[in-house]
Amino acid sequence: MIILVGGEKGGSGKSCLAQNIAVYLAEECAASIIMVDCDPQRSTSDWIHARNAVPKLTTINCVQLYGKIRNDLLSLESHYDVVIVDCGGQDNLALRATMSVASYILMPLRPKRRDLKTVNHMEDIVATCMMINPKLQANFVMTQCPSLPSQANRILEAKEICRSYDINVLNAITYCRNIYDDSEESGCSVIEMDPKGKAADEIRNIACEMFNLKNADEIKQFILTKQVSTLGNQYGSSRSQEKRYVI
Repeated sequence: MIILVGGEKGGSGKSCLAQNIAVYLAEECAASIIMVDCDPQRSTSDWIHARNAVPKLTTINCVQLYGKIRNDLLSLESHYDVVIVDCGGQDNLALRATMSVASYILMPLRPKRRDLKTVNHMEDIVATCMMINPKLQANFVMTQCPSLPSQANRILEAKEICRSYDINVLNAITYCRNIYDDSEESGCSVIEMDPKGKAADEIRNIACEMFNLKNADEIKQFILTKQVSTLGNQYGSSRSQEKRYVI
């Protein structure tokens, strides 16, 4: 299965969310994971380098892909339980190519006006890609939310704006917490840094709600029983002509 974490707005925490979900699926759901970094800033690739230098942390593979990556993703899907794609904050060829084959897309947004202005365009992109890939399950997710009670309405209002479009909005959110930055700098996840902490539960809740399942055991069973799609079998051995780097 292919999970895309992407969107048009930069700075919304796409790489952070992709990395933490990858660790959750690998550690608590026993899934074989590969991450695909499509962002020229290389945030996920740098995180992987830091992570793989620490022997006690579970190794997660990563490749860098750009452009027409559809066939590359299908090939990777045939070798791993989950392919997690981290796209940069822009509408580009890699984003649309991934949408054409992904099972899920998480589109992180901060509850800020400049982030919410991208919702209309993202709905258009999703609708276009779903003509090719009707299995795609798209979700907006609020990230880096303010934790002050006085700011709760800001989060609710942002969700309501997103719900006015024809895309699901997750109830689960992430708050602005230092642990997200601290864990990324050390090459680990919030789940590994503080497995019983609030941030770890935020990641678990987002993943479970995305899959519409209750816990890691259910996700593990879902991954184990998921059949390889006919599309993946048909195109999985192909290669695109785009640049590919193995980390």
